Amino acid sequence: MTDPNAIQPSALDQLPDRDPEETAEWQASLDAVAREAGPHRAAYLMRRTLERAEAGGIALPKLLETDYVNTIPTAAEPALPGDPEMEARITAWNRWNAAAMVTRGSKYGVGGHIATFASAAWLYETGFNHFFKGKEGDGSGDQLYIQGHASPGIYARAFLDGRLNEAHLDNFRQEAGGNGLPSYPHPRRLPWLWEFPTVSMGLGPLSAIYQARFNRYLTNRGIKDVSASHVWAFLGDGEMDEPESTAALALAAREELDNLTFVINCNLQRLDGPVRANFKIVQELEAQFRGAGWNVVKTLWGSAWDELFALDTTGALVRRLREVPDAQIQTYQTRDAAYIRADFFGKDPALAEMAKLLGDDKILECFHLSRGGHEARKVYAAYKAAVEHKGAPTVILAQTVKGHTLGEGFASKNANHQMKKLTVDEFKTMRDLLGLPIKDSDFADGQVPYGHPGADSPEVRYLQERRAALGGPAPARRTHALAPLPAPAEKAFASFDKGSGSQNVATTMAFVRLVKDLVRDKETGRRWVPIVPDEARTFGMESLFPSLGIYSPKGQTYEPVDRDQLMYYKEAKNGQILNEGITEAGSMADFIAASSSYATHGEAMIPFYIFYSMFGWQRTADQMWQLGDQLGRGFLVGATAGRTTLTGEGLQHADGHSPVIAATNPAALTYDPAFAYEIAVIVREGLRRMYGEAKPGEDQNVFYYLTVYNEPLPQPAKPAGLGIDEGIVKGLYRFNTVESAGLSPAANAPRIQLLGSGTAIHWALQAQKLLAEEWGVAADVWSATSWSELRRDAMEADAALLRGEERVPYVRQALQGAEGPVLAVSDYMRQVPDQIAQWVEQDWSSLGADGFGLSDTREAARRHFGVDAESIVVAALAQLAKRGEVKATAVKEARERYGL
Repeated sequence: MTDPNAIQPSALDQLPDRDPEETAEWQASLDAVAREAGPHRAAYLMRRTLERAEAGGIALPKLLETDYVNTIPTAAEPALPGDPEMEARITAWNRWNAAAMVTRGSKYGVGGHIATFASAAWLYETGFNHFFKGKEGDGSGDQLYIQGHASPGIYARAFLDGRLNEAHLDNFRQEAGGNGLPSYPHPRRLPWLWEFPTVSMGLGPLSAIYQARFNRYLTNRGIKDVSASHVWAFLGDGEMDEPESTAALALAAREELDNLTFVINCNLQRLDGPVRANFKIVQELEAQFRGAGWNVVKTLWGSAWDELFALDTTGALVRRLREVPDAQIQTYQTRDAAYIRADFFGKDPALAEMAKLLGDDKILECFHLSRGGHEARKVYAAYKAAVEHKGAPTVILAQTVKGHTLGEGFASKNANHQMKKLTVDEFKTMRDLLGLPIKDSDFADGQVPYGHPGADSPEVRYLQERRAALGGPAPARRTHALAPLPAPAEKAFASFDKGSGSQNVATTMAFVRLVKDLVRDKETGRRWVPIVPDEARTFGMESLFPSLGIYSPKGQTYEPVDRDQLMYYKEAKNGQILNEGITEAGSMADFIAASSSYATHGEAMIPFYIFYSMFGWQRTADQMWQLGDQLGRGFLVGATAGRTTLTGEGLQHADGHSPVIAATNPAALTYDPAFAYEIAVIVREGLRRMYGEAKPGEDQNVFYYLTVYNEPLPQPAKPAGLGIDEGIVKGLYRFNTVESAGLSPAANAPRIQLLGSGTAIHWALQAQKLLAEEWGVAADVWSATSWSELRRDAMEADAALLRGEERVPYVRQALQGAEGPVLAVSDYMRQVPDQIAQWVEQDWSSLGADGFGLSDTREAARRHFGVDAESIVVAALAQLAKRGEVKATAVKEARERYGL
């Protein structure tokens, strides 16, 4: 039997021991300490030895957990600058107004959250008073990712400094009247204040990491020096359960993003109860972040605990704090001193003796009030350590009490996230606790008053002076008066007008070729930001590697294996391509940072993110919504698109629905181009609309989603005639008629209109030929470049009609006079073309690839879904038979002839 006390083999046993006697002496010393002084003393010495080794640069595994105490001892805390008493008064006003705003709004049933800001007030106020750089100084200022549920506190501060008034506060969550405040940080709803939408939990931390990384990218590429900008992300401990919250921790450490600080408000509560009821979330997060390579600063206990730690000569207090689970810490918050004496101190004789030296008031002060996150000096020390730390990002784990200062009915209660108001008596108690000069008579008709010391009061002057010293108000979003980017040379777009002749070209390749030409443009080429999630070779982008380089803050520290090849793998510190590895979420975070750079940094960048269309919207649609909220601009490109086009890959790769998801996003302009020249027209228009001269009333804050295909096919020349470009942009134009196609049905032949998008237009063209040659039916073929833009235009026409304006939808105008019924087909579910059915005057029917995909050839998949040319012929004949324009027997005959 193995001796459990024996030293087990380890990786160190693989190394030769140059001095076994010395090794044995070290081991014996450890055994002796454990035997004589106890295992706790032995563990203490080992931790200190490991810390010493790490500080000395000795390569050893990092210590992942430290004791449940503050990282910065009280004796090492820097003095708090400024006027602490003035800052306390300012914070008190902000606490009051945040609670008043939500309470006053509760009578309208609009909701709101009080407890989050109450716990985090000092985390924000200390930053606003001493750290957060504004946009009126040099550079771009700091980027602040505010915890969504804390928004009332940010509004309260903006009210105090004069950026908001009482009417704004009274319209919290009531925006319809035009003078309201959005519930959470929403740049689209309040674009002068909010920069980053954060309340979809998990997206804030992910985006903050990639924003800090993008700041380095801009600096290293010489676009703009933003090295002075610091990214601050304020997060909740419960939010860290979201996988996106920790998805990119290793990236931040690997790239040494010391321009980034996470501030995690560890109030130990999520929406329904404790975050880790039976465990300790702070310790878990510390290990997770340390293991990923972050600098960790714990700010857990307030100054009232100093006396207790000074009495802890045996380490019993520290050991007890490590073992008490979070839910019990919350229980202490709500219980009396006798309970705490018995349950906390009574578990250890040394602690029981310590408790005899403590009065009840001291115990209640420590366990009810004194948390590191509630003291400006503790928070200041943590923030200063964070901004001064070099070589790694920092996470501050600040322990607080959720509902702090709101009274016993709120503090640490499981339900406090859903509690929307305080009673008048509770407000009066809060007033007395905060020392605010609000009289009982101010509570007119039971309504809680807002509080303001006056525009020229010492508090407001101090607040504004501090912000002026730091570069102006924060948070703030600036829409810079940027000159429109010059349009690239027309040659890049016109080169597609002639088609590809006999050469087969996939539209994915056509898009990549277009971008290759555009990034060479002298005026705008360097502003392109190509983003790809480890699929560049799949999309034919490897030719961009040597010319643009792949961004790496380390440059290229190795000789690439393919260095002797023309298209070798080139990394560079000033590389232009962001090749993110296998992470759609990370790539989208890149895109969001680049797409809003025009506002964040006053530098318009043109991101394009190319991805497997199946794994874009389906996997990261929430981030696409975040992109729209953040007023981002750029090109999303769903490559290898369609349900039947990616031959052999099977249902998990078969995209039949991304345009449906995209259509739900009001900021997304979705296009399904069939031909290379259509891509050129759409990209040219996108550059004009987002970055060039906007037309009157045109919203520039949009982004484009293009689906492109990997099926090599001949690319036709652009049809001659007026209105083609307009039709491409608006979503529909006639590609050909049966006559222009060189087919000759009878003069009185039945006629039908075939509408196809993307790769489906090729099946429609085959069907056009079959219908003419085998069934005597004349079919005209239309390219539907955007079903969703046709729908958007039609809905706007409907809205105009309600206002008494006569306006005909474009789709109806385009199809006006077109003979026969309409049959629409795409490589997506029928819901995609059916978006426009109600606005088409002709008889309507559609075909699509509904259901799960399958692995097979393209031809077999299309036959399976009933969207191939022969299926289109049968569907067209069926439509015409209903109208009595062909014999009903023709449908059966066609079905049998084609083996359907």
